[in-house]
Amino acid sequence: MSSVLTYTPYDSIEDSVHLVRRVYETGKTRSIAFRKVQLQRLYDLVKDNEERFYEALAKDMNKPRTEALTGDIAPSLEECLYFLDNLDKLSKDVKVKPRMQMNAMDDLVIRKEPLGSVLILGCWNYPVQLSLVPLAGAIAAGNTVILKLSEVSAHTAALITELFPKYLDSHCYRIVNGAVDETTALLKYKFDHIFYTGSPQVGKIVMKAASEHLTGVTLELGGKSPAIVLPDADLNIVANRIGFGKFYNCGQICIAVDYVLVPEDKMDAFAEAFRKTIKTWFGEDPKQSSNYARMVSERHVDRVVGMLENRQSGAIAFGGEYDRNERYIAPTLVTDVKFKDQVLMGDEIFGPILPVIPYSNLDDAIHMVNQNLPPLVLYAFTGKKKLAQKILDNTQSGGVCINDCLMHQAEYSLPFGGIGNSGIGNYHGERSYRAFTHERSVMAKKLNMESLIAVRYPPYTDKRTNMMRMLMVTSPLSLKIKAYKGAFKKLALLIALFVIYFKRR
Repeated sequence: MSSVLTYTPYDSIEDSVHLVRRVYETGKTRSIAFRKVQLQRLYDLVKDNEERFYEALAKDMNKPRTEALTGDIAPSLEECLYFLDNLDKLSKDVKVKPRMQMNAMDDLVIRKEPLGSVLILGCWNYPVQLSLVPLAGAIAAGNTVILKLSEVSAHTAALITELFPKYLDSHCYRIVNGAVDETTALLKYKFDHIFYTGSPQVGKIVMKAASEHLTGVTLELGGKSPAIVLPDADLNIVANRIGFGKFYNCGQICIAVDYVLVPEDKMDAFAEAFRKTIKTWFGEDPKQSSNYARMVSERHVDRVVGMLENRQSGAIAFGGEYDRNERYIAPTLVTDVKFKDQVLMGDEIFGPILPVIPYSNLDDAIHMVNQNLPPLVLYAFTGKKKLAQKILDNTQSGGVCINDCLMHQAEYSLPFGGIGNSGIGNYHGERSYRAFTHERSVMAKKLNMESLIAVRYPPYTDKRTNMMRMLMVTSPLSLKIKAYKGAFKKLALLIALFVIYFKRR
């Protein structure tokens, strides 16, 4: 039990789960007008209390104000505004043109319906964004929600818990607080969808619990996301952008650069460029900088420092200092790391330590990347489109960002999600709406033309079978005609011109 955050009693967890289920069944959240009101209230929750969120995030992770704005506040506000502006269009039924001739006279529609009562499991490193952005999608889609906040970012969780019932309908949207035991209790109940952000290890537990009820999941996980630096890249620019992608939020981000692959003859130049970047940003002593965040807990300091001290290869080019009491680990670069280092190259680092691995050629770098499970993101730095294309064609990852870091996640017009070990499903903007929506197919036929429809009824005959084939299978000839439609049009025009010409003669 945290001294800052009060955990939810087990009987209250049960009551909340049953309440949101019953309220969903009343149809209350299906109204588009109701959803818009709640989205506006969610926006107001963040906007009205923006300063308090900055204070809470600073207490949890010493998060600089700019990083709190760009990583937590702005995405939450923007997602609410997006749904307020686009909900009418997103929720509209979609009329579909029949493919089969036998259904040519029928009405085909895809309805956008809520999934029902959903569970969102937030994460501690971006406790506002990773809780409220999926919540906005769930509200927009018309669901009721149980939101489990991360107890690790206790000050932010306590603030959201305080504000939630003041702004949102507490019958439709409920918060549960707690640690492993409370989360385990939650996962025993049936939900219509579970959205989880966190580690692959816990993701497997969530997925196993969901399978007991055949509940669908969206899993936003992580992995060892690499950055490949090509020989033509400007190392000063690369150092800035990889530094941003590694030390933003003290490296506590699922899409942080986990390791860098650098041409073996560029290793020293890369380290020097990186050293200059860190000095420019944080000064001689990053510990004194107000622009550098802290680890979220002493336990996380111990884990990351343990990886550094127990590494099996590499030398510390700079950094390496830490202060457990202040949850401080200096920005650290470790050069000449071996790819087979089971410590630095084992689990995701999730902290401000950056291993640098030399490679001899691009094929060698791609081979190393592909020896790991598909990461959440892959970064590549080159001005040559052919080299970037080669990396895209020969690797697999949730997303790719070329010549920058992190920014693909901030662009909500793109779907964000992993593949395989790095996640299942995606979200942001329209994809968030889809994640929490069931596309219900509807076919409406008329009660007439029975003499034509009777061709599908017994007794079956060769004539009826042949007719069914004609109605259900597209003729290959028609596909060829479509493929050469342009040529046929030109030929028809040419024939028409000839006919006109000879008639005039």
